[in-house]
Order: sequence, then C-alpha cells, then structure tokens
Amino acid sequence: MDFHLTINGWPVAGARELEVVNPASGQVFERCACADAAQLDAAVEAAEAAFPAWSIATHADRMRRLSSLANAITAEAGRLAELLTLEQGKPLGDAIGEIMASAAMIRFFAAFELRDEVVCDDHSARIVVHRAPLGVVAIITPWNSPVLMLANKLAPALRAGNTVVCKPAASTPLTALAIGSICRDIFPPGVVNVITDANDLGDRLVAHRAISKISFTGSTAIGRKVMAGAAGGITPITLELGGNDAAIVLDDADVAATAPQILAAAMRNAGQVCMATKRAYVPDNLYDEMCDTLAQLAGEIVVGNGLEKDVAMGPIQNRDQFQKVLGYLQIAHRDGNVIAGGAPIEGPGNFIAPTIVRDIIAKSPLVTEEQFGPILPVVRYSNIDDVIGLVNASPYGLGGTIWCGDTARGEAVARQISSGIIWVNTYMDLRLNVAIGGVKSSGMGVEMGLDGLLAYMRRTVIHIKPARA
Repeated sequence: MDFHLTINGWPVAGARELEVVNPASGQVFERCACADAAQLDAAVEAAEAAFPAWSIATHADRMRRLSSLANAITAEAGRLAELLTLEQGKPLGDAIGEIMASAAMIRFFAAFELRDEVVCDDHSARIVVHRAPLGVVAIITPWNSPVLMLANKLAPALRAGNTVVCKPAASTPLTALAIGSICRDIFPPGVVNVITDANDLGDRLVAHRAISKISFTGSTAIGRKVMAGAAGGITPITLELGGNDAAIVLDDADVAATAPQILAAAMRNAGQVCMATKRAYVPDNLYDEMCDTLAQLAGEIVVGNGLEKDVAMGPIQNRDQFQKVLGYLQIAHRDGNVIAGGAPIEGPGNFIAPTIVRDIIAKSPLVTEEQFGPILPVVRYSNIDDVIGLVNASPYGLGGTIWCGDTARGEAVARQISSGIIWVNTYMDLRLNVAIGGVKSSGMGVEMGLDGLLAYMRRTVIHIKPARA
C-alpha cells in the first residue's frame, strides 16, 4: 500500500520517516512518510486553494465522489482491515467491522441533500436560513478506532463542501495514509490532504490562520490544548473526549443475561473505547452473583495477536498507554480484590489479562478516572440515589448504561444521569441518524446525524422585506 502523504492530490514523501510498531509484537513492522512544518503548511494551503471550487460543487457531484470513496474502501476492506489490526492491534473480525462501518458512514452522509430552510414567507417578510461550508477543516483522529473516526469526520466535512487536512495519531498512521491515497483518484486536488507527524505538529495545525473548523477526538487533556489553540482565531471546534462510563445495574436485572453484555462493553477493543463501560455499580442482592459471573466470563476471553484465529481481545495499542494501565493494575490490587486477570501477559507485545475487581472503594482512582484498558471495577451499592450522585460527580459525561427488568424504571434513572447518551439494556448501539456528543469534560458539539453534518456549516439568516407595490 501507499504510505506517502497526500498533499494537493499528489503522493509526497515525508521530510522524515515514522516507524510504526505492531503492538502485538512490540516490533517495528512498517515505516511511512512523516511531515514537517513546511509540509503541513503546504497541505493547508492546498486545501485553502481548493475550497472555492469544491464549496460550490453540486450535491450530485459530492454524492458521487463520496459514494466512490465508500465503494473503494469496501473493495479494499480485506487489506485495510489487516493493516488496521497490524497497527492498532484489534482482532481482525473487529477490524473488518470497523472498515465496513466506515464505508456505511460515508454512504450515509453522501445521501444528504441540504436545502435552504424557509422559516417565514408572507406579506411581512421572506426569511430564509441558508447554510454554507466553513472552509478548511482540520481533522485530528485517535489511535483506538482510526478508520471509523476518520470517516465520521471526513464524510460530513466533505459533504458540507469543506476541504480537509487530516492528521491521524502518530502510532496509527498507516490506514489514514492508505485512505488518503484512495482519495487522490476520487476528489479534486487539494480537497483531501493527509499528513502525519510525530506528535509535534498538532499545535501548529489548530492555530493555523487558514483553518476554519477543528474536529478532534482524543483525550480530555489534549482537547484542552486544542481549545487553547483554537482560541486565537475563535475557530469553531468539535471535541469528542474522554469518558468514564458507568454501568448501573438495578436490583431487578437478570445477571445471566446482563453480565455478558457488561463485560463486552468493558472489554471491547481491550477497553480502549471512549464509550466503553469503565465502572459498574451493582446492588447488594446481585453483587456476589454478578462478580462471580463476570470473573468467569473474563477468564474465558482469548487474548492474543489479532491476526490469529479465535482471538477475541488484542493488545493495548501503544507502550505509553500500556504503562498507564499497569499503574491502574497496581491500584486495583491496592484498593480492591482482583478476582480475574490482574497482570500483564508474559511475552512480547502489550497484552493485559481481562481484569475484574470487586470490593473496591468508590473513591478509588480506578473507579473515578478513565483507565482506558481491560479493567472493570465493580462497586457494591445499597441506595440507587447514592449511585446517581457518584456517577454524576465525575467530571466526564460521555455515555453510560442502565441494566434492569423494568425499563420504565431504567428510563427514570437514565433521565437523572448527566451524560451525552444513556443506553437501557444495551450498549454502544449507535445509529447514524442520531447525533451524539459528550457533556462536561467529555467534549462539546455533536457528531453523526443531521446535526453532525450542520456542525461543518455556517448559518446565515437572509431576511427579505417585500418590495412596495
């Protein structure tokens, strides 16, 4: 595959080279182009030059090109999925699912046909809400789901008529570069630009004078830096940041049916999902049974190289995150009773055994912080109001789940949780036509749905007073 930068429709060798490590082996398996400041500037300038023509392209033209991109990604699904597993670590089946979901995301936004909204048309006035693209959009994506997060931003940005400069995470650059190479044959030069860095060009990109919108997914700490960089130009931003999603089990839940779903929500992608369940609250009457069931199921998860058959969970994606998760394992042993896992898996790679922790204090950092790894603390409770208070005390507010028999009661609890989305008796069930976003330190703005598309457009009210007869 082509691992050059994409700048102004051309493959460009990097000013330097970036080594890409397979987290399952801990070894460098590929090298790719890496931009310097001058190449970043060139990418932004190319996008700026391409914007006037692309901003007035027809709906049919944009739809055709976005549909072509989705078709090309689907055609390359096998190779892209293998590449995704190699650089990110997730099992191949999950990687294929991410690639196909990304293509579906692009097709969804391609089909939107936006028209002016007439809000008044009578003898007093004609008032029209007109929406237009913003300009050059900086797209900054994370390492946990690099293809899906790219599609989730690229598709609405392009459909709205913007041009883009995409910067993937330094540890998962290859799939983004590969998709950039596909875009060269589909979009006019300069419409899609993809550059990589060694975690040193983000500040320059978000503060660039030609950037008209920033869409960032990543940690809350980096999100704050993005906000600071955008402040100089008062640049609009969408931030999808960290989370500490809680699973609240009510006392009428069915443990046998609920435990596998809670575990799946916690261990998906080795816990490296912003909306993963990162803490569970279980009532006294179900606590022992729930803990025992979770521990048994965690011990059955097959952990290993995502390219190997029957592997259900891969490694932690990078060494820095691996060290952070090891620190949380120490806290788990200090503050609770580890009943499954609790240690790294010997051998090469960043593997950690799926871990369940019971009898843990509610104020432990393992409960109150975002560990972003395969560790689930299970907190016992007696009073649901206390749980609601503990969940809402978190600085995060991304997602969460309620597990119950009486769904009306579950909905009543969900309405008291300060979070962007709450699922009742399901998890991470994301619909393309439903916009979602975090609250508090989990971000600002929304993605997906019509509102997610409109976030890439400016709104102008045109108020026309009728001419005198």
